[in-house]
Amino acid sequence: MDQNRKKQLIWQVPFLLLLIIGTILIIRQQQDTPYKTAHGLIFGTSYKLTYEADAELQKEIEESLKEVDSALSMFNEQSVISRINRENGGEANEMFMEVFNKAMEISKETNGAFDITVAPLVNAWGFGFKSGETPTRHQVDSILHFVGWNKVWAEGNTIKKKDRRVMLDCSAIAKGYGVDIVARLLKSKGIQNFMVEIGGEIVISGISPKRVPWKIGVIKPNDDSLSIDNEYQTCLNVTDKAMATSGNYRRFYYKGGKRYAHTIDPKTGYPVQHNILSATVLANDCATADAYATSFMVMGLEKAKAILEKHPELMAYIIYNDDNNKSAVWYSPSLKNKIEE
Repeated sequence: MDQNRKKQLIWQVPFLLLLIIGTILIIRQQQDTPYKTAHGLIFGTSYKLTYEADAELQKEIEESLKEVDSALSMFNEQSVISRINRENGGEANEMFMEVFNKAMEISKETNGAFDITVAPLVNAWGFGFKSGETPTRHQVDSILHFVGWNKVWAEGNTIKKKDRRVMLDCSAIAKGYGVDIVARLLKSKGIQNFMVEIGGEIVISGISPKRVPWKIGVIKPNDDSLSIDNEYQTCLNVTDKAMATSGNYRRFYYKGGKRYAHTIDPKTGYPVQHNILSATVLANDCATADAYATSFMVMGLEKAKAILEKHPELMAYIIYNDDNNKSAVWYSPSLKNKIEE
């Protein structure tokens, strides 16, 4: 071995040792960093977090969620959306605009299956104000005059309405967005390993406290209206993804011997009648997953498949009743190796 080669090796050895030692220290530090939890109530439901960090972040988490509430909650009379609903549109903040623009984009992609103006129809069918009264055809037609995603638009940060009666309701996207906001907070703190869940909508990143990829369950559809029996249909081994589920199997009522689902088709004004029981969607962000899960419940299985073909960044696990009225499953081919039966 010539002298130059020996000198190169002599200089390289210390750098290799430092690299190895540094790697060991980083791994040890990661193993020593504890996982913390946070939980509470928001948006009329519960939230729960598990995250790896040295510091407690409960206060900052709650502050972030309150910001979302002040922008999007219809139960908060001082929120941006409440003010816009009371008035004929008006100025909106950055957080509201981010959700509004995404909602408009998905409404366009789904040909109106997703629609944040559908609340008056939902209320008329008895799910908003729990009236239990079946609306007449005339009532439905009257409401349809001021329902439709194309009856509202933005000019800069100002929301405009074609009709003052247009009511915005972001409940089918707000929970997912809230999850995204908390996930952004954690990432801004350099936290890579976490799970954020609000009312069943989830974002997961990195690894779990067991140092393995996260497992998230898809609940088996049943008529357990009290949500006591959360039996899982399957588990998905995924990470660095968002997941949201929408279903008709718990929210419905019977009238005149007929079952009415809570999902209303914004175009017809009537509850959907197809065979999907639940739609679970995985996406890069939870607001998107949340909105598409609702859209698929409106569209039905075949139209949902067409959307998924157009958007390979989305994955779905759909539970439905087959022609024999028995539970069946369809899922995106890209999910095949992630399903734990």
